[in-house]
Amino acid sequence: MKNYESSKGHENGQDRKNMHHYVSRVFEIAAPKVSKIFQKLRKTEANGIGKKAEIPKKAKSAAEKQEAIKRMKLLEIKTRRLVNGLMQGAYHSVFKGRGIEFSDMREYEPGDDIRTINWNVSAKMNKPFVKEFIEERDLTAIVLLDISGSGNFGTANALKKEIGAQIASSLIFSATRNNDRAGLVLATDCVEKYTPPKKGKKHAMRLLSDILFFEPKSRGTNLKKPIHFLSKVLKQKSIIFIVSDFFDNPANFRKELRVLGKKHDVIAINLADEREYLIPDVGFVELEDGETGEQVLVDTSNELFRKNFREISEKSKNEIKKIMAESKVDFIETSTSKEWFFPVASFFKMRQKRRRLR
Repeated sequence: MKNYESSKGHENGQDRKNMHHYVSRVFEIAAPKVSKIFQKLRKTEANGIGKKAEIPKKAKSAAEKQEAIKRMKLLEIKTRRLVNGLMQGAYHSVFKGRGIEFSDMREYEPGDDIRTINWNVSAKMNKPFVKEFIEERDLTAIVLLDISGSGNFGTANALKKEIGAQIASSLIFSATRNNDRAGLVLATDCVEKYTPPKKGKKHAMRLLSDILFFEPKSRGTNLKKPIHFLSKVLKQKSIIFIVSDFFDNPANFRKELRVLGKKHDVIAINLADEREYLIPDVGFVELEDGETGEQVLVDTSNELFRKNFREISEKSKNEIKKIMAESKVDFIETSTSKEWFFPVASFFKMRQKRRRLR
């Protein structure tokens, strides 16, 4: 995206830098007069002005490969720390197995639940003994990860796709640590790749590799297709995490989400950036749709434009929340400007309280 100078000077330098990478899907509110200016600029570019030198493909692929390996190691370290600390106990407490089975008998210790005392054995041994049980875990956790082009955006600490990768990896490692099956769906406007759920560390590392290295064929978003796909392919009740920025028409996937929510435990995790709702006043800026490549020049100093942009963005966000509530799907909001595990931790606490009230 190109950036055009604003009369605001250096005071908006940081915002201008952030907006340099801005991706928006709200093009219908741009003024027709501005579009004409944009067309002239496109003709100038077509004549060869402002073209960037291409990086050799071999050098580019080699550099990307090294960077990807580094990112995979860092992602594994970070997510494992979170799983071993914050996520591990919370995941286990919220998502219970099907039941418990008897494991062993041992002598009573202070603090043990008196309801587990085996009175027959205690009478024979002349001292209290308690029963020990183990949880029968036969759970399946599926992560539906949106890898569309709109994930390549972020004006704060990270890109949305990087936050999504961290969340998806943490959930997969949490499932693996609890001996649950973990599966992965990578989606754009189609199901790009589906890896059936399995147990084990080796399988978890394979999923992590897919999250980081898989290159999608498309850049668009159509959540209807992967949601419908999961409804058909999953035969038993599962835990499904939908990790996406939900840059899709809510009416497009409403029906499919309701069907999925009736059969499974569905949790939606929204990936967002503050600049998707609030545009700073930085003068003329060219916006590009990260999924379609469509571009338009807008005047961010126009107060009406900023107001309309904010209202349309908020309306879309509220529609998403409404559909989630109607479908009985929990909705977690994350932001590139904040650590994602705080809202996720708050969700786990909320679910724990909900279980106690039942």
